[in-house]
Amino acid sequence: MRDGFRYDPYRIDLRPEGMRASAVVAAGYGWCVPKAGLLAAVARAAGIPARVGYADVRNHLSTERMRATMTTDVFIWHGYTELWLAGAWRKATPAFNVELCERFGLHPLEFDGRSDSIYHPFDRAGNRHMEYLNDRGSFVEVPLETIVTDFRVTYPGWLRGAETAISLAQADFQADVAQEPGTTL
Repeated sequence: MRDGFRYDPYRIDLRPEGMRASAVVAAGYGWCVPKAGLLAAVARAAGIPARVGYADVRNHLSTERMRATMTTDVFIWHGYTELWLAGAWRKATPAFNVELCERFGLHPLEFDGRSDSIYHPFDRAGNRHMEYLNDRGSFVEVPLETIVTDFRVTYPGWLRGAETAISLAQADFQADVAQEPGTTL
């Protein structure tokens, strides 16, 4: 899930069909919420109990365009997956593909099935990367209506009117990443 489907937070489709695991498979990319849903769906298909979890995070990995559009570095409803393994729920975060981690100097997340795999607080250079601010809990299904409502309040310039597509959909996330200071291709 992590590397087979590129992370792209610019092309977010908040319609029910845009949030399906099959939408990530068809497109070849996704952002944290549907990528977490895809991992949960694959785990369930393999007989592993799974659910999706959410947290509000301060993410220091973003692009200039994203920071300007969102007007914050706080990402609400950051998605991850919880898998029931060896008698406990284990967190796995499939969002950032390894190439993106390399470009931003991050430690790629590995999941061993025995311990949680959530984002590192610091990047390889020791700079702040991810801060977990608020745990929103775990759900069997994506609480889409609540996510959309909260996005409209928190990011008023991000959603276009009554639409549920993010206003950055016509921009190129990979090109913007390449323009960020400190990233390498």
